[in-house]
Amino acid sequence: MAMGLSTAKPYRRRLFLLLLRCTRTAEPSPKCPHHRPLSCSSPAAAAEPTHLRRIFRPGDPNRFAPGILDAFWGVRRFSTSVDPISGGDKNLERIFIQNMSVKPIVVDGVDAVPIEDERKEVVNTVVADAEEGKEELCGGKVGDLDQLEVGLEVRQEKEQSEVEKEAWRLLDRAVVSYCGRPIGTVAANDVTAANQAVNYDQVFIRDFVPSALAFLLKGESEIVRNFLLHTLQLQSWEKTVDCYSPGQGLMPASFKVRTVPLDGSNEAFEEVLDPDFGESAIGRVAPVDSGLWWIILLRAYGKITGDYALQERVDVQTGIRLILNLCLSDGFDMFPSLLVTDGSCMIDRRMGIHGHPLEIQALFYSALRCSREIITFNDGSKNLVRAINNRLSALSFHIREYYWVDMKKVNEIYRYKTEEYSHDAINKFNIYPEQIPSWLVEWMPDKGGYFIGNLQPAHMDFRFFSLGNFWAIVSSLATPRQADGILNLIEDKWDDIVGRMPLKICYPSLEYEEWRIITGSDPKNTPWSYHNGGSWPTLLWQFTLACIKMGRPELAQRAVAVAEKRLPIDKWPEYYDTRSGRFIGKQSRLYQTWTIAGFLTAKMLLENPAAAAVLTCDEDLELLQGCACSLSKNARIKCSRLAAKSQVVV
Repeated sequence: MAMGLSTAKPYRRRLFLLLLRCTRTAEPSPKCPHHRPLSCSSPAAAAEPTHLRRIFRPGDPNRFAPGILDAFWGVRRFSTSVDPISGGDKNLERIFIQNMSVKPIVVDGVDAVPIEDERKEVVNTVVADAEEGKEELCGGKVGDLDQLEVGLEVRQEKEQSEVEKEAWRLLDRAVVSYCGRPIGTVAANDVTAANQAVNYDQVFIRDFVPSALAFLLKGESEIVRNFLLHTLQLQSWEKTVDCYSPGQGLMPASFKVRTVPLDGSNEAFEEVLDPDFGESAIGRVAPVDSGLWWIILLRAYGKITGDYALQERVDVQTGIRLILNLCLSDGFDMFPSLLVTDGSCMIDRRMGIHGHPLEIQALFYSALRCSREIITFNDGSKNLVRAINNRLSALSFHIREYYWVDMKKVNEIYRYKTEEYSHDAINKFNIYPEQIPSWLVEWMPDKGGYFIGNLQPAHMDFRFFSLGNFWAIVSSLATPRQADGILNLIEDKWDDIVGRMPLKICYPSLEYEEWRIITGSDPKNTPWSYHNGGSWPTLLWQFTLACIKMGRPELAQRAVAVAEKRLPIDKWPEYYDTRSGRFIGKQSRLYQTWTIAGFLTAKMLLENPAAAAVLTCDEDLELLQGCACSLSKNARIKCSRLAAKSQVVV
């Protein structure tokens, strides 16, 4: 909670004085004519100063992560002014990002770096405050002082292993520049690939997230800030497939920096950003997860750097609202989960995940939680915040109640009655017991469970999907009991999910006639390859986050150790094949950037668990207290939420 300047402690008073020097100015930003790709000549692409300077020098080895310190200072670095969005206009469809007039925030010549004595004073005060209250970091309680000091103590840079040094060299080599500034990382730098093209030379939003976290945890935030702002500029572009435009607010799957002649000249050239919204992708599917990842990364950027002013910019706030407006729009669906097509997320080919796949629901829930933290609350956003809370409440109940399976739940499904027509039906989705696959009967452990991959009328996809389950833990979509159950299952089925290379994207694979029908005989998604049961090392960082959050980092350390032995020898592949992950994927790109970044991020999170805490979210018990359906007011129809609460929220 912010405090008055007169009552603030000395180091806090200095912080306030620095922040009061920050100003926000605005100038007209012309709309890009003819919907040309974003170029260096546009105002947003002009040279910008580095983001709001930190309290400690980025290059100083004795630095803290400012976002982590902020949680203990009780101080949030607000910008000096927040412009109302479109005058408080609630009609989001009349807002266009390209018409925003926002200039990056600058610090007017202030070198916001305390001298050595002041730094020591800040350190001592933070530790003293922590000893008094043992306050919480968002996403994880630091209940033990030793653990707290590990995350906050001033220490020299840890000596890096040769594997880590090689990984950093490769990650730096993957950086893409735009107008002389870093803006992202290419998907892969495999110069040995016969067909390098496809789209591996582009910057993907989902692929860049582990790279962004690696740079942020290292203290290099400029590339992340540039990425967030430039992808935001691409958001409102009108891309079409067969003369049809997708909804406003859609984020691109990827973009490429291209050099084109300037105004038809053969001598002068300019750089442009050419985005892909799915109109060039295999299957021509728009990416549902890009906007969700963008919001999650935006929150992480603020938490780690302390540059909350970026979140409060008018164009950034508008971008958040447009994404949420697209996701929260009314439709024909009766469920609180998002209805999407096959190939709309990390699994970007036909794999039978159309409908309500767990991965999208977990990311959707996390993005809603993040948005609730960072959205500016005013008269124009009240209805949106109310819609976020209602959706969070309904979504958490829906996933926890109907997606969760353990031995007890499977036995209940085995005894389901069908064709039940009533409001108090037990088998609400008319699931036929015959859908329980034979492999699950023997595979399900006595202790532990997981969230199934998909749920639709008369259909349950019992496959285990790693990303959705990991992110359910990270975002607290899973209850603490369910989160423990997921990790128990992974530990019990280590050879199946981790094996010789972590981690299986899903288990088990589709085989034989089932593979032919569901994938369309996809030659890339053959059994135990690529999305069909392949092993993806990039999932390491998300698994690490989940393990640290649940106080079980030894599981992540064990998985990282397995990967560290093979990845540099195998030249950092995109994925591995076979049931145990023994072979490098048959079409796997080498020097895959998110494989490299995922490994580095996992290592840094294990070294500094306090940093992992600011990337997660705690359980919010208030979400299940209120119900938007108002069924309890009807004597004939009762809401089942309160009845199920005792079983779910434990």
